[in-house]
Amino acid sequence: MKTASAILSAILAHDLDPESLVQRLCQDCADTLPITGVGLALMNDAGHQGVLAATDGPARVMEELQFALGEGPCLDASRARSPVLQPDLSKTATGRWPGFGRGALEAGIAAIFAFPLHVGAIRIGILDLYRDTPGSLDAPALAEALAYADAAVLVLMHLQAQMPAEGGLHPQLADPIENRAEVHQATGVASVTASVSLGDALLLLRAHAYAAGTPILEVAREVIAGTLRIDPSRNDHE
Repeated sequence: MKTASAILSAILAHDLDPESLVQRLCQDCADTLPITGVGLALMNDAGHQGVLAATDGPARVMEELQFALGEGPCLDASRARSPVLQPDLSKTATGRWPGFGRGALEAGIAAIFAFPLHVGAIRIGILDLYRDTPGSLDAPALAEALAYADAAVLVLMHLQAQMPAEGGLHPQLADPIENRAEVHQATGVASVTASVSLGDALLLLRAHAYAAGTPILEVAREVIAGTLRIDPSRNDHE
């Protein structure tokens, strides 16, 4: 079984550009474990902050849904600081996460295993594994998945260590947070134009993104640009 340090050493041995480390980690995890794909996202106390890497389309859908809807196994895992293991989404997901469950099943995701990434009390991210068929991870696979989660923490810390002390976040870590800022900005715009609270405006953004099958970030950018007006009774382009 691979250890976290062995995983990190193998990834760094490829002498990849730092921008490729996160994607390489996810792909190595998908290739090693009995799973179909992997997603890695930033996470903090405020929730899902954006996708860092995804091995395939369903993995990206898995992360985008959780980002857009504000629900799903990764958010529960981060809040509880404990893995959330869902070996058969068809039996559990729609009851536990109605919006996310439907979308995940439609994307061909049959099982999810979410592992929180944190340093002490600080939440930094989430590693989500999925399978396109139902089934649990056996004990060896679960142990190795936990090693990949530990390695993901080391990769994120390694990326940040590449920045000078006064340099702020590494660009690969900052971009998802900046994307989240656009969602917050669009929420403020929608709150004013629709005459609703910020909480209700965010729900309207999420509902529009889900109904249109569009990433919430794209919806947010259209709202900010003024090409889309979010309204409780009419969510169409002007």
